[in-house]
Amino acid sequence: MSIPVVDFGVYSLSKEDATDEQLRTLSVELKRAFSQVGFLFLQNSGISEEEVERVMETSKRFFLQPEELKKPFTRKSFSNNPNHGWVALETERLNPSQPGDLKEAFNTASFHPDIKWPSSHAVVGFREIHTSFFQRCKELSLRVLRVMALSLGLDPDVFLHAHRFIGTDENGTTLRSLFYPPVRSATAKEGQLRCGEHSDYGSITLLFQGSEGLQVCTRSGEFVSVPSVPGAVLVNIADLMQRWTSDQLVSVRHRVLLPPVGDSSTRQSLAYFVQPDDEALITCCDGSDKYPPITGGDYLMQRFSESYAKS
Repeated sequence: MSIPVVDFGVYSLSKEDATDEQLRTLSVELKRAFSQVGFLFLQNSGISEEEVERVMETSKRFFLQPEELKKPFTRKSFSNNPNHGWVALETERLNPSQPGDLKEAFNTASFHPDIKWPSSHAVVGFREIHTSFFQRCKELSLRVLRVMALSLGLDPDVFLHAHRFIGTDENGTTLRSLFYPPVRSATAKEGQLRCGEHSDYGSITLLFQGSEGLQVCTRSGEFVSVPSVPGAVLVNIADLMQRWTSDQLVSVRHRVLLPPVGDSSTRQSLAYFVQPDDEALITCCDGSDKYPPITGGDYLMQRFSESYAKS
């Protein structure tokens, strides 16, 4: 299985709009990729490698700090948005049957005035850099969702209406900076991975990889390695979107393995998890009753309870 590459240049963030014909052509490519593979590489999105590197650099400086400087920003410390903040090593298990994942994360999930942000001199600009990148990813996500709606023969704004509150505490969309520290395979617990086998929760995910390591499950059940394509954004369908589209678009399981023996390098990535608004009622867009209605917020809480059940 190879992951399709789609040139998004005609609808890039550097362009104001695209023609109907250009959007139709794009929609055919997106539907083919998302219905057959569940993943695609988006080239010429308008988000530059320099923007990505800036977020990764300031994130890495945060992760390399002593734990006592990170603890004040721990996830669940903020009452208005319990998903915002730092996630320590082995706290999360994306495959609930296996040990905790060998990764740290910082979730940018709220811009409420009461939220505290890392501000030590090692991480100058942390808030501004993450906020700016969150907004850039939001703009790109809304364009992708619009093309997806067209690909299914729907009103182009049908998905956008359910994502009106991205960037507020009425929507769970999250920019997640991920840091995978060096691992000695010999000391890892049985079954432990850098990121356990899972599928994503919401609508779509944008992933910016600093290096290889991600594996995606094919329809035959085999995991294949995903290359790192400089300048491209990896986009995948998440579970709620598969449900929303009555399985026309497919959400695929993926994981990050331990590094090879002797490899002591770190790994970084940025994942932008797009969620529908908490109060948006998700019903099958083909009018069927294949899946019962559920709100975006209820679905997200169900999934969080599974991933953090033993933490």
